[in-house]
Amino acid sequence: MKLPAVTGADHTLDFALLHQSATRHGARNRQALWWLLGLLALWLGSVVTLLLYLNNFEAEEAARRRAADAQWLEQSVQFHFRRLEDDLLVLARQQAEHNGHQAAPPADDSGSKAGLLWREPGVILASGWLTAEQLGDPRAGPKRWQTDGQANPENAQSLDLMQDTSRGLRRPAYAGLMLDKEGTATDVIWLAVPYFDRGEFVGNYLAAVSLERALAALIPLWYSLHHHVQLLTDESTPASDATYRVGLNLPGTDLFVQVALTGTPSATVPRIFFFVALLFLSGMLVSLFALRRDFVKRQQVQALLQAQVALRTAMENSVTLGLRAWDLQGNILYVNAAFARMVGYQASELMGMSPPFPYWPSEQIDHLRRVHEDIITQGTGGEGVEVQFQHRHGQLVDVLIHEAPLHSANGEQMGWMSSVLDISERKLAQRMAAQQQEKLEASGRLVAVGEVASTLAHELNQPLGALSSFANGLLNRLHANSIALPELLPVVQRMADLAERAGGIIKRVNAFARQRELSRQRLDLVAFLARVLSAAADTSQLAPRWAPPSGSIWVEADELLLEHLFSNLLSNAQDWADKGSQAAQIWVDLRCDNEQGMAIVSVSDTGPGVDETVVNTIFNAFISRKEGGMGMGLAICRSIVEAHHGRLEVGRDPVLGGARFTVLLPLAGTATTEPEMA
Repeated sequence: MKLPAVTGADHTLDFALLHQSATRHGARNRQALWWLLGLLALWLGSVVTLLLYLNNFEAEEAARRRAADAQWLEQSVQFHFRRLEDDLLVLARQQAEHNGHQAAPPADDSGSKAGLLWREPGVILASGWLTAEQLGDPRAGPKRWQTDGQANPENAQSLDLMQDTSRGLRRPAYAGLMLDKEGTATDVIWLAVPYFDRGEFVGNYLAAVSLERALAALIPLWYSLHHHVQLLTDESTPASDATYRVGLNLPGTDLFVQVALTGTPSATVPRIFFFVALLFLSGMLVSLFALRRDFVKRQQVQALLQAQVALRTAMENSVTLGLRAWDLQGNILYVNAAFARMVGYQASELMGMSPPFPYWPSEQIDHLRRVHEDIITQGTGGEGVEVQFQHRHGQLVDVLIHEAPLHSANGEQMGWMSSVLDISERKLAQRMAAQQQEKLEASGRLVAVGEVASTLAHELNQPLGALSSFANGLLNRLHANSIALPELLPVVQRMADLAERAGGIIKRVNAFARQRELSRQRLDLVAFLARVLSAAADTSQLAPRWAPPSGSIWVEADELLLEHLFSNLLSNAQDWADKGSQAAQIWVDLRCDNEQGMAIVSVSDTGPGVDETVVNTIFNAFISRKEGGMGMGLAICRSIVEAHHGRLEVGRDPVLGGARFTVLLPLAGTATTEPEMA
């Protein structure tokens, strides 16, 4: 199938045609036409008024009949449910007298099974006696009672409320409709009939009732022949004028019955024939006038359609988005001017062509053929398909194609409509962005090298300085021959420890530099800090003090980086603790804040603290207050904390008087933290 060609005259849009008035058509017969329309309207108005009156009268009769039948049904339902309540009360009395207030299997109560609902099979789904001592016991009662209570939390609430109501108000109570595990309402309700002995509540006799089976048993055959009865659970359900609804008035439920007449009253048959005769006569009178108007309207619609086609063509030619239509065999049916400009061919050259198309690059023909076949089979989906076309002059064009089914007037799919977007500039921008990203990554690697060098210089400064001091002192005493072997061994052991510490620092920084990404794992901060504090106590005469929490506190963190973080903080505290006015002390506190979802670790010392003028710059790189310091320690600490989505804060400890550095780390999402330390 090919789209109709658009001639040159179709491109000329006469906007006056869109506003053309139809009043000039039939001007010679306008007066006669108005007289005819007036008489016809008067006659039709009289007929319609009569029919409306008759229909209104019949509707009122039908409404009265529905109301009466619905009231009868309501009284019948209430009567049989009251009878069922009396039957269950008899059973409750027998149970109480026979068992002495203790639950037991029900006895033969054929004399009390006099009600229709009790006798009808399938209406009572389950029944049983529940004593006052068994209230609230989920294992007591009939098996269905336990099943319904466990199926949905709303069922349990309704059943508890029913028992409380029957006991508190001393009358039968209902609960339902019961919900299944998916929350869908069933047709089952529960009835609880209480029994009191000398004013004391003895128990409830329970019964599960199927409302659908109950209504089927209560409705006689003559009633069901002319009525449709429907059970409703919500009064807000829309109702038509042909229905009537009443409430079941079962305490504890909000159920309604909707009654609709299904039979057609025989009294309306003559009126229907009268209406049909008038309808045909009216059609004969109107047909000539309608035929003339139809002819005039056809001419107007045809002219407007031509104008709309010209307008649609102008719109398609003005857009920059390429449009293409093809049939189910892959033959091109239509292309707009934007698509023709995109590939460099005339629209007339592309019409009727089949694959391979001339704008397919020769080296991609097999790939584009497979894409073409997939599009014809299933379309492109919401994301579209990115391919390359070749312009007539040879340059490649990146395009994004979206396909939509092309349907005929009768709804049958005749092909696909394509929207083709030129994304060459976007692709070029992406390639330039990728090149720029490579340059940024190269710069990042240079920055990383600088970070590693700065970190090594900062971390190795102290152990190498101490090692040099020990070595020089040892050489001086050896030259002076003033050191004995027992004095030599601790010095050499100290130098070995410092060398081992320097090696550990190099190993840790090397692993950090190679890693570049966090290796998160579940980590118990209590055990982790105990190990770090023990290592800090071995390397310094000033051991940190702390009171560990009684339970575990779990975080998701990189153990290597956290060790680096707290080692730096403890090292700073050991350097500054003896420079204050009090005896040198270092306190470490660990607690869990469940409201914020944070594990909080604070390191406090007795040093001079952090001056308020440098609080805002203390975490900046290359800023240090220690003599010979590199100014990288706290900057690295803040980077580690922020990489874990936490915070590093500094303040003054109110007890020790020195600086207090506080680390806040998010708790592990799947872990349950223990209470805070005392």
